[in-house]
Amino acid sequence: MARKIQELLIDDIDGGDADETVRFGLGSSDYEIDLNTSNAKKLRDALKPFIDHARPVRTSRTASRRRGAGEGGLSRQKSKEIRAWAKANNHPVNERGRIPADLIAKYEAAH
Repeated sequence: MARKIQELLIDDIDGGDADETVRFGLGSSDYEIDLNTSNAKKLRDALKPFIDHARPVRTSRTASRRRGAGEGGLSRQKSKEIRAWAKANNHPVNERGRIPADLIAKYEAAH
């Protein structure tokens, strides 16, 4: 038996059908609101004069996306363990800085 599950977005302002979920932030809070095209335009138009004079902020979400592969997610302890393993197994590794992704992969394959 086949099943089809549908998710309906309801406009949080007028209760009708919504076309999109709009995300925005103010202060230290982030918000989401489901809106139809008309209400989404009203929100964007209301915020436009402020956005036009604002600076973009690099969030932790965009920072992690830009960080890429490598040491970004490693703790200091994990980095120490990988460096010690690399030296003991004759793999060249710097004392400081990013640990190459291929070296991390070799370490993980050995453990």
